[in-house]
Amino acid sequence: MQWTDEGIVLGTRRHGESSAIVELLTRDHGRHLGLVRGGSGSRLKPILQAGNTVSVLWRARLEDHLGNYTVEGTRLRASSFFMLPHAIFGLTHLATLMRLLPERDPHPGLHMALESILDCLDDAVASAPLIARFEFDLLAELGFGLDLTACASTGATEELVYVSPKSGRAVSRDAGAPWADRMLRLPAFLGEQASPPDAGQLADGFALTGFFLNRYAFEPRGLAMPEARAQFLAALARLGTTPRLAG
Repeated sequence: MQWTDEGIVLGTRRHGESSAIVELLTRDHGRHLGLVRGGSGSRLKPILQAGNTVSVLWRARLEDHLGNYTVEGTRLRASSFFMLPHAIFGLTHLATLMRLLPERDPHPGLHMALESILDCLDDAVASAPLIARFEFDLLAELGFGLDLTACASTGATEELVYVSPKSGRAVSRDAGAPWADRMLRLPAFLGEQASPPDAGQLADGFALTGFFLNRYAFEPRGLAMPEARAQFLAALARLGTTPRLAG
């Protein structure tokens, strides 16, 4: 059996003398591994760098086999990340997030979002809010979406500035005021308002998504929050994109 698709390289590992097992996030077949013969060689190795987009043909005798990839590079952006710490750490973090998804489970929306992030990952100001939004959307894909449509206490749909750490639901300014020190702040760019965030709002966004990723995605699997995320946030802080905050 066989199929063709477009995939984003998440990682590779050497196999034998010259081949490589390549992990892709494909548009229609989800996170999918395959063997690339000659993948560790000088011709294909630059194409199979994490962050690149490739066109692939996958072949296997049976559907549950590892199978073989034939690859062709279509968007070779990885080389533009090498000298940018925020880009390297951000890419590593994004690949780790993708490994929370079941293998071969399609998530075309996340594939599209990841492509958009990678196209501007060299620009910290442009990519950082997209990565926070990506974490937010990943929670929903994993079945732990936050409800930001109305206040959990009053049902109000205006002035939603907090999120309850217990329920994951939005809370209005007035309803949350008595417990403001216990609430997570909801920045406008993660809600209905699409205006670009300032540094403080961006930090609030990463604090919010990080709290729920840790609770729902990493801790239940016995995993710690990826170190690459903390390094990415530290790199943003050094650039002045966000205040320093915990990873």
